[in-house]
Amino acid sequence: MGEWRKVLAEVDAGTERVVATVAGLGEEELRGPSALPGWTRGHVATHIARNADSLWNLLEWARTGEEIPQYPSMEARNADLEAGAGRGAAALAEDLRASAERLSAQAARLPEEAWDRTVRAMPGWRHPAWFTVYRRWHEVEAHHVDLAAGYGPAGWPVAYVEWALTSTLADLAALPPDLRGALEGYRLVATDTGDAADLGGAAEISGGGRALLAWLSGRSAGEGLLMRPDGPLPVPPPWPYAPSGF
Repeated sequence: MGEWRKVLAEVDAGTERVVATVAGLGEEELRGPSALPGWTRGHVATHIARNADSLWNLLEWARTGEEIPQYPSMEARNADLEAGAGRGAAALAEDLRASAERLSAQAARLPEEAWDRTVRAMPGWRHPAWFTVYRRWHEVEAHHVDLAAGYGPAGWPVAYVEWALTSTLADLAALPPDLRGALEGYRLVATDTGDAADLGGAAEISGGGRALLAWLSGRSAGEGLLMRPDGPLPVPPPWPYAPSGF
């Protein structure tokens, strides 16, 4: 994961794609359902913007050494979503761009020694500050799909798929068996890259890496995957998983 600095540019490019998508949506489309249950496209766009602010908080924690939570509380996070979801396309797009620019500016001025300081994600797991860059990459690419506005896993950059698939499989394999859910007892194999996760069984789910990542991340129903022995695909546990290797 030492290549994290290069990811900053990938995140900025991904954000611009999201901004372009949101800016092109009409009022009815923004109020329409996203791919996330209970959320409109306006909710998803607002969440992406507030996520940038929340990760800014973690970089500020790393910069100052004073603990700042990612979000003040789940209630505050949800209230911000509701407050912002009803805005028009121009306001949502500007919020997305401005919040991303604040995060990028914070990253640009962060002292070198601060990047290795430990911060804590809202779910409770800890990670070095540089991992916020990868977390933001997930947010931008996965939630762009969740807008349900023409961008799907087929549009994910190759660099994102390569990193996200490798890390997802490693993090899944590192989970205790009781947290792997219905995937316990399977072997997952990306037929094009050779990436794999052995979860303790003989049954196998295989397919291209992009298709495998889309399914594990909940962004597809498993199109393009093959299961041996034949049968319905199990439901993966909630993604992303707690990062391993720190």
